Amino acid sequence: FVGGPLMIVFLAVLFAVFLTPELVASARRQTEKGLLGVMEGHAEMDMSVSEGSLLQRIFSARGFTSISHYFVMDWLSIWRDIALGLLIAGAMAAWVPDSFWQDFFLTSHPTLATTWGPLIGPVVAVVSFVCSIGNVPLAAVLWNGGISFGGVVSFIFADLIVLPILNIYRKYYGLRMTAFLFVTFFATMVAAGLVVDLVFDVLGLIPNERAAKVEEASITLNYKSFLNGIFLVIAAILVVRFFLTGGPAMVRMMNQPAEAGAAHHSPK
Repeated sequence: FVGGPLMIVFLAVLFAVFLTPELVASARRQTEKGLLGVMEGHAEMDMSVSEGSLLQRIFSARGFTSISHYFVMDWLSIWRDIALGLLIAGAMAAWVPDSFWQDFFLTSHPTLATTWGPLIGPVVAVVSFVCSIGNVPLAAVLWNGGISFGGVVSFIFADLIVLPILNIYRKYYGLRMTAFLFVTFFATMVAAGLVVDLVFDVLGLIPNERAAKVEEASITLNYKSFLNGIFLVIAAILVVRFFLTGGPAMVRMMNQPAEAGAAHHSPK
């Protein structure tokens, strides 16, 4: 909540100073080519239900279908990133010794580590290419390994420049704009991480303990198990509804523009 607004301010300044009309025109020409991304139809489709009150819309047949389709489509869009992020975080937690991270993050040189962390955090994010969900467990691994507080902040922000996202920028905006976005985003992430680290250090808000939990040590029965059970049942109901209302046919059209499958976007 602190670093985000800082990044916005820094980006606004950099864009105002360095973003040229020529670069904007080049990016606009690239976008006008209409190149399709993954799940393009899902991003464009509109299955909203507007009749009645909120509860009436939720529990109506059309509303139920719409919710089920959005639920499954959203999972289809992000499951690879989540799985990959958790896999990479787990592998690093299990196989990379803390001594490596401590040396890598210069923990024996506290002053230098404060600057090094925000600089190297985004680099680790780019190399690991985890998304904005999968990077949280990996951030815990890095924190336990000794990265500075500002380094964790810049690492988390760097989901904007991981390799899959850079490829999206390249496809939509072209190489020149992608390079510009990478450099400006990287600079603002580093700056935001440094400022947050400094401010939190002055206020005494940086945790002293480095024992972030990446996974449960064992399977236990508690309130989370109860909640997980409830939501698994709800998820199963939504998945069944998805299959019973033409969901698979819609999935096959998700890499097409919304216009190509407009007939499939109206919930029943």
